[in-house]
Amino acid sequence: RPPPPPPPAPTAAAGRGTPAAQDVAEEAGHGIGGLVDGRRVAVGSPRWIDAGPLKARVEDLEAEGQTCVLVTVDGFLAGAIGVRDELRPEVPEVVRSLRDQGVEVSMLTGDNSRTAAALAKLAGIGDVHAELRPEDKARIVAGFSETSPTAMIGDGINDAPALAGATVGIAMGATGSDAAIESADVAFTGHDLGLIPQALRHARRGGRIINQNIVLSLAIITVLLPLAITGVLGLAAVVLVHEVAEVVVIANGLRAARARKQ
Repeated sequence: RPPPPPPPAPTAAAGRGTPAAQDVAEEAGHGIGGLVDGRRVAVGSPRWIDAGPLKARVEDLEAEGQTCVLVTVDGFLAGAIGVRDELRPEVPEVVRSLRDQGVEVSMLTGDNSRTAAALAKLAGIGDVHAELRPEDKARIVAGFSETSPTAMIGDGINDAPALAGATVGIAMGATGSDAAIESADVAFTGHDLGLIPQALRHARRGGRIINQNIVLSLAIITVLLPLAITGVLGLAAVVLVHEVAEVVVIANGLRAARARKQ
């Protein structure tokens, strides 16, 4: 897969275009490096690249709730860039909807703890795990899965191990990386997080209908079997009643295919 294009803000500030990088290598959870104009450039987190003389500036950026990215050129520190994630407008409502359905919501992120705490507060999430590597996310999700069914939602290469280890892995297909989509059990073609509580409601409704059909089928057999054995009903009558009842079961099952908008 070709490397992603450089983010527009730094290139716009530089006032010129950036040539495509060559010999690109990703360090999952840390950063990325490659050759640009024949020079070895690396971009990554302060946990991967030593901030050196920029350590104080990095701390200031993180104190402002930004995630700091360090840049090196030919092994020498070239600068620091502060980035801040913008919370998607639908996230607080999605979190409230999931909580109303009895789902506990946690945030797992590789961002620094200050940035994560600020975003979690806006989203209404109380359980936050920050500064995580991919294996850390996978370990936490595995712990959740031991006590209750767990769904992991992600879209990046760093989320792939956790998506694979969850009870249900959900990748946001429109923006997800290839690794995330391949590791997930479910991939949404859209990017609207509001699809998640909708899918949960639909799945639970489908489960209830399946249970209804199982109970109904067993009840029909339980009633018809003694009647057939004792001769109260003839074979033709038993078959007719059974087939009519099965049509009712099938019709009830078809309700699961109809999604309710809420």
